[in-house]
Amino acid sequence: MIYADYNATAPLRPEARAAMIAALEVQANPSSVHGPGRAARKVVETARAQVGAAIGARAQDVVFTSGGTEANALALHGVVAQLERKCTLLVSAIEHEAVIKNAGYAGVGVETAYITADGKLDLDWLRDRMAKWDHDRDGLPLMAIMMANNETGVIQPVSEAAMIVREAGGLTHCDAVQGLGKIMVNVGLLGVDYLALSAHKAGGPQGCGALWVRSGAPLKPVLFGGGQERSLRSGTENLSGIAGFGAAAEASVRDMGKLQALAAARDAMEARLISEAGVTVFGAGVERLAQTSNFAIAGFRAETQVMAMDLGGVAVSSGSACSSGKVKRSLVLAAMGAEDALADSAIRVSFGWDTQPGDFDRVADVWLEAARRTVLKTN
Repeated sequence: MIYADYNATAPLRPEARAAMIAALEVQANPSSVHGPGRAARKVVETARAQVGAAIGARAQDVVFTSGGTEANALALHGVVAQLERKCTLLVSAIEHEAVIKNAGYAGVGVETAYITADGKLDLDWLRDRMAKWDHDRDGLPLMAIMMANNETGVIQPVSEAAMIVREAGGLTHCDAVQGLGKIMVNVGLLGVDYLALSAHKAGGPQGCGALWVRSGAPLKPVLFGGGQERSLRSGTENLSGIAGFGAAAEASVRDMGKLQALAAARDAMEARLISEAGVTVFGAGVERLAQTSNFAIAGFRAETQVMAMDLGGVAVSSGSACSSGKVKRSLVLAAMGAEDALADSAIRVSFGWDTQPGDFDRVADVWLEAARRTVLKTN
């Protein structure tokens, strides 16, 4: 089986596995003050330093969570609570449901931040909206923008958006789940106030994530208990998961150049699919993650493609695999203005740290074989 679904979950890196196994031998609570407890605490703090270094941040500003969804929820709900709901959320139209749905339940007004047809945040719209912002009516603007889209791979203008919002007196939260280890993530250069991460997208374990919080940025906890993680996220830390996260973060940054080099093979695969089948590649005209491709041909339904690829020994996704386990029309592509016939037919292939040179050719072979049995045979 060729695994081409890294944007859903990257296979566990050997460095992460080794760190997790070692952590499992530390059988103590990181909050305990005895020797074994201090050993467990050292595991947590080592990983915190690794994750912080991976994003150019101080270790003490990293809060571990159960994953990217919780990190996003903590940022959005925690800021709204600290600001006593005197704010309005601006959520880009292509955000992951972990952001969109949490924003909807935050108890404040939510506005959609529009994107261009190529899948990037519309900065001209944002500048105009900030220029007209009414603080008395709308409170503080809180922008939510992802670093790179999980479906198309399109990289967003985070630093530019954060500057525009900051000049209007607002705050910016960045969902960087798809960015870690694929492109440079530096919180200082991005100029954001909060940044969410997930271990399993970078080759770490599932069930572990983190929220970076700029020192002094407003935030209240949304889980209460023993006061772990600077009282921002109570609950005994997932020791082995955190250890694996730290090791994966460190390894993914080290190997980033290898991942970015996949762009040439990705582009060659897309060129072949365009030449032989006339597919539409979404986001092809702008900067994308090097290992992500989202393409479609009208009349070849996404669920049919996913099943055909699976039978052909290739694992791919349609839309966001995190949502419900069901294949459904992409809201991201709809926001980009894609016609229904194309949005219904789009699939995503995504590669990563263990991708082999021949995987791109095999993905194209299997897809073209399936397409020739269906839509291409009548063309």
